[in-house]
Amino acid sequence: MNTIEPKIVEPETKTATNVDTAMDINVLYFASLADEAGRQQEIVSVVQSTSLSELYDQLRQKHGFSRPQAELRVAVNDYFAKWTEQIHDGDSVVFITPVAGG
Repeated sequence: MNTIEPKIVEPETKTATNVDTAMDINVLYFASLADEAGRQQEIVSVVQSTSLSELYDQLRQKHGFSRPQAELRVAVNDYFAKWTEQIHDGDSVVFITPVAGG
């Protein structure tokens, strides 16, 4: 009977998420999304394969956003992006609500 356990190399301060696949994304909220989230910004940890669409779905569940993805635009690092694009560690993501005016 073998009772040797593999050693964990990562520091004890890390979460249960695999360090190699986790990344931190800075998310900015404006208008109704900021109101519903109760904040204007937050750092979110997600896995590397997360798309912008998946990120919004996760945040919509977390904060109860009333706007569907189809009503929003998304920008990554100050450039408009497609919802299917993947995000990278350290990216800054902004979900943009429709603007009315005259």
